[in-house]
Amino acid sequence: MKRTVEIILGVIGIITYGLITALGGFMLFLQNSEEFLQEINNQDPGMGLSDFETMIDVLGAGGWLFIITSILAAILGVIAIFLVKGNKKPKTAGAIFIIVCFLGAFVTVGLGIIPGIFYLIAGIMCFVRKPIQQL
Repeated sequence: MKRTVEIILGVIGIITYGLITALGGFMLFLQNSEEFLQEINNQDPGMGLSDFETMIDVLGAGGWLFIITSILAAILGVIAIFLVKGNKKPKTAGAIFIIVCFLGAFVTVGLGIIPGIFYLIAGIMCFVRKPIQQL
């Protein structure tokens, strides 16, 4: 049986996790951008130094969190696609898709819900679709 739909959904999930990786990289860029930090400081001059430092730390930690989580999710998605391809181990691939779906959405604080939906649908299809029995 061909598993083209599961593979396509997995690839779309990988691409959207790639966008989350880019967002994490952008957050790290903003953390190190003097112009951005100066603009934030100019907009709210009443912001204390501790609040400002907290915001910078959150940008850095969040950026790394998004990057690491989405790269791991994309790698696991590629592994699941290889397991689905040729109908080798669809149940294992489905389990990987579903676990990555929920963990990715949880760790990225809801931002990974969009690619997680693609992974969830692909995972469910891996479990539900049965090969046609030849008589």
